[in-house]
Amino acid sequence: MNAATTIVIVLCLAALGYVAGRLRANRVAGNVASSLHSRSGYYGAFVAIFTALPSLFVLAAWLIVSPMVINSQVFDSLPREIQALPDTDHALQMGKINSIAQGLEQLTPQDEARLKSGAVDMRSLLGEKGVAIAGEVEDYMPAAARKLSAMHSASGLYRTFVIILLAAVGLMWSWIQIKPRMRARNSVEAVIIAGLMLASSIAILTTVGIVLSMVSETYRFFTSVPPLEFFFGTVWDPRFAAAGAEDSAGQFGLIPLLAGTLYIAFVAMLVAVPIGLYAAIYMSEYAGQRLRSVVKPLLEVLAGIPTIVYGFFALTTVGPFLRDISAQIHGLAFGEVSSFIQAQSVLTAGLVMGIMLIPFVSSLSDDIITAVPQAMRDGSLGLGATHSETIRRVIFPAALPGIVGALLLTASRAIGETMIVVLAAGVAARLSLNPFEPMTTVTVKIVNQLTGDLEFTSPQTLVAFALGITLFVITLCLNFYALYIVRKYREAYE
Repeated sequence: MNAATTIVIVLCLAALGYVAGRLRANRVAGNVASSLHSRSGYYGAFVAIFTALPSLFVLAAWLIVSPMVINSQVFDSLPREIQALPDTDHALQMGKINSIAQGLEQLTPQDEARLKSGAVDMRSLLGEKGVAIAGEVEDYMPAAARKLSAMHSASGLYRTFVIILLAAVGLMWSWIQIKPRMRARNSVEAVIIAGLMLASSIAILTTVGIVLSMVSETYRFFTSVPPLEFFFGTVWDPRFAAAGAEDSAGQFGLIPLLAGTLYIAFVAMLVAVPIGLYAAIYMSEYAGQRLRSVVKPLLEVLAGIPTIVYGFFALTTVGPFLRDISAQIHGLAFGEVSSFIQAQSVLTAGLVMGIMLIPFVSSLSDDIITAVPQAMRDGSLGLGATHSETIRRVIFPAALPGIVGALLLTASRAIGETMIVVLAAGVAARLSLNPFEPMTTVTVKIVNQLTGDLEFTSPQTLVAFALGITLFVITLCLNFYALYIVRKYREAYE
């Protein structure tokens, strides 16, 4: 029986427990509801929770641990020469065995007879069943696959028995616990609070896991490359080593990548912030309700366009347009046609990324400005201020903390963008103040360093984690700064 069927059975038992719990609560109370500590629904929920939660928890643990234990036992039964192979080959061999095991489960008695008679080999037979095996099927693999399949079947049988038994025991135990003065509501609410705490901690635990994984690989990188060379180097030339070689030669200077990241993000913010803020002010303070209901959704359509589409737009339209315009300007000024703006440049990427960021700035700022109390507007107008003066001196300062947070969130979005930069700014890691030349960003180089069939054993690949942790720290600093600004201005208006 598969896990999905087991879950359905457990949920059915939980539903049965809910009904049984309510009936028992009413019966032990003698149909006098006032004698119960909690409403009868809480008693039913108490039985349902203790029927489903323990068994589902054990099921989740079983699904996680069982494959690891089974794979370990199957691997221990492999020939010694296979066990002596490198760890990367271990995964390859076990992958083949798992594929063969899946194919063996589809074989019919006729297929088994053909296989034993030698009329067809294992790989061809599995291919007929739609199971592709990379490489040759070694002699030891079918036996290991049969053992793996048998252990999975036994594990599934034991799992189903244990889970259903545990659910039944939980149902009986919780049903017996029901008494008139039992605090069922407290128990149910405690479980709900624990679930809410678990849900709220998922984001924190995920962040901690990401940071720990990146820090460990970053430490490995810094054992090969000095941190000073990485953080203060001005040349990016990783030069991938040949396969199997331990050559770590190369230059891993962060400065060109960081400069390109901040430069392109700065140009994008120069485009997005004024347009986005003015659009937000107009929609919240000047536009009528009918116009606002049309303009705001149209503006937010930009946020739903995939970034790769913006990249194509920059590559095929904006870049060539800027190049041709610059060539015409240069021709009029100096008499010769020569473009001083390249099609792939910081300006191209910044313009297109700024267009992409406009809905982020406008939508967030519009919500923040709209949330300013109407009493502040009425008070300012009552004192004789004009509408524009009210916006400039009352509404905008009151909304400034939220607007700053929105802008920093937008800046983080700009710093993390990849596809637009690849197509609009190129992949050249260079230091330049000229916005008409190509540059690249940290995220682009992370993708470049991790593209292909690579092993995480050389500085050329491990540097991606160092770049990632650097971006994480930059974003964290932006968030701390935003918190500081928000607190500072909030104190002035409380």
